Amino acid sequence: MIKRLNIELKGDKALWVIAIILALVSFLPVYSASSNLAYLRGNAGTFSFLVKHGIILGSGFLIMYLFHRLNYRYYAPFSLLALPAAFILLLYTLMQGTTIGDANASRWLNIGGFTFQTSALASLVLMVYLARHLSKNYGTITRLRQMWLPILLPVGIVLVLILPANFSTAAIVFAMVMALLFIGGVHIKPLLQIIGLGVAGLALFILTVTIFPNISNRVATWKARIENFASGDADANYQVEKAKMAIAEGYIIGKGPGKSMQKNFLPQSNSDFIYAIISEEYGIIGSTFVLVLYIWLFVRIVRIALKAPNIYGQLLTIAAGMGLMLQAIINMGVAVNLFPVTGQTLPLISSGGTSAWMSCAGLGIILSVSQATANATAEDELIDEPFETPIADVSPA
Repeated sequence: MIKRLNIELKGDKALWVIAIILALVSFLPVYSASSNLAYLRGNAGTFSFLVKHGIILGSGFLIMYLFHRLNYRYYAPFSLLALPAAFILLLYTLMQGTTIGDANASRWLNIGGFTFQTSALASLVLMVYLARHLSKNYGTITRLRQMWLPILLPVGIVLVLILPANFSTAAIVFAMVMALLFIGGVHIKPLLQIIGLGVAGLALFILTVTIFPNISNRVATWKARIENFASGDADANYQVEKAKMAIAEGYIIGKGPGKSMQKNFLPQSNSDFIYAIISEEYGIIGSTFVLVLYIWLFVRIVRIALKAPNIYGQLLTIAAGMGLMLQAIINMGVAVNLFPVTGQTLPLISSGGTSAWMSCAGLGIILSVSQATANATAEDELIDEPFETPIADVSPA
């Protein structure tokens, strides 16, 4: 069995191990945290949430397997086709999306009983597209005018379609784009100009919503969250206070599986605040173990990027892994009150379809790069241009 898995699962074996451990770790906390949600809905037992979580993770690992078996060079032309589709999905979600729980923004599509957050798909596709373009023009982008059509236009469309419903995701996507542009060799001056354009665009959006409040109700939510975070008022920061109580009550070894009390009071305890439930039930030992897994994951991603056979492989690895790591940092940071509440899930652990699927897709892409690195010949290692083959020799529309 192990020999068969070793043959089928290519790429960095440590990355596979980390992903599997994170997935296995998720089941007990999700099962425990979902009990209150099952009670509130009154139409499903807790076990049904566990089954759904298992189906999501199982399909996610299937996505990871399929993605890692595809040569990483194929993701370059694929991103050109997927990006317009992502635009359409974002627009449709903005107009027809649904809400979940107490969320007051239309961010999700409901597909066969599973919710899908299109912004997660769009951000991954956008980052892969940018990795392709930056690798072709590494170190040659020195002026803003070189970036209008190939970079700023797609980035602007994605941000404009995400921002009205989900500021935190839009801010994270913007931060990832800026980081990738910097790593991709774009000069400092145009980067500073892009930051200026981003700030101006956000200010214009806030001003427009202030004048025409029917456009979006999110500005008031952003303002309230930031003010509540800055004030430190316990009543205003109900979620964070309950999360802090959960962490404090866990002590060293925790209360034990299923014995969390704060899950009964903490909204989104099986997704946005799952780290607090882990801390309460498994203590500092359990929460530290999860943190170490993500640090280990980060180290493996960086190592794969550094050993990639070419610039495109390096940028693609960073592009696919950056969102996953930022999401983990922000989720854990919110639980311990380092950041305002954002609604970001914990990759491969939180309940929710999109997060697991996109995390697995990103890991599959990274594994594809690591597999190519392991199989690289001496001739491949001398090639620093990922678009020598006809399949990737496609120009942006």
